[in-house]
Amino acid sequence: MPTVDEDPHRARDVAESFGVDPERYDRARPRYPDALVERVVAASPGRLVLDVGCGTGIAARRFQAAGCTVLGVDPDPRMADRARGQGLAVDVATFEEWDPAGRTFDAVVSGMTWHWVEPVAGARKAAQVLRPGGRIALFWYVLQPPPDLAEAFTAVYRRLLPGTPLANGPFPGVDAYSANLTRAADGMAEAGGFGEPERWRFDWDRAYDRDGWLEFVPTAGGFHLIPADTREELLAGLGAAVDAAGGGFTMHLTAIAVSAVRAPAPPR
Repeated sequence: MPTVDEDPHRARDVAESFGVDPERYDRARPRYPDALVERVVAASPGRLVLDVGCGTGIAARRFQAAGCTVLGVDPDPRMADRARGQGLAVDVATFEEWDPAGRTFDAVVSGMTWHWVEPVAGARKAAQVLRPGGRIALFWYVLQPPPDLAEAFTAVYRRLLPGTPLANGPFPGVDAYSANLTRAADGMAEAGGFGEPERWRFDWDRAYDRDGWLEFVPTAGGFHLIPADTREELLAGLGAAVDAAGGGFTMHLTAIAVSAVRAPAPPR
């Protein structure tokens, strides 16, 4: 689950921990809602898309299915290999250091990853590669389990990981995640070259059983940095909480996005 610390892009050990098990990541992570993809495509001048921090290609494949040609950029070669195996072209680099080699795009998108990008440098690079009228769209999803189960999950994290941010609960909520949108919008404003940012929201539900939830949990950033014995206890405790809730539950998800249009260059 993404951090909302002041400078999350500096936490490279967490940012580059997702590739420990790219196959699980690709299986277990939620898919983005069609309405989000459709809105980005409809608001862009064409269908050439750059996916920043593409990971295993979860978002990129949704854009491909919508008729877009997508190039991914990701710093982790393990994630890139998985994405390539799913039919995606990927350049391996951090976005700040990536060389576009003169390529331009109609949309720059980033799902669950822009907090790992330095916001001003990232916005400058996006402005560089977007055609005038092109669109940047940066989005995250927020997990919101039933309140009683959220409390039970938090109790497990608090018992096993005291003194860590997760001890306060693994589900920060929409308001906390909105800090990512504010940080991204401020980066666009400082970089220049964009119109006024818009904020979008999309809601949906997903059912989880015990196995499905325990498949998802290890895909969280930094999970594999936890000692192995603690990881095992954590999964056992979370599984017991799902069992106590009847063996399954409905997760409410909210996708929040900040989006802006690349302004035309001023006349000379």
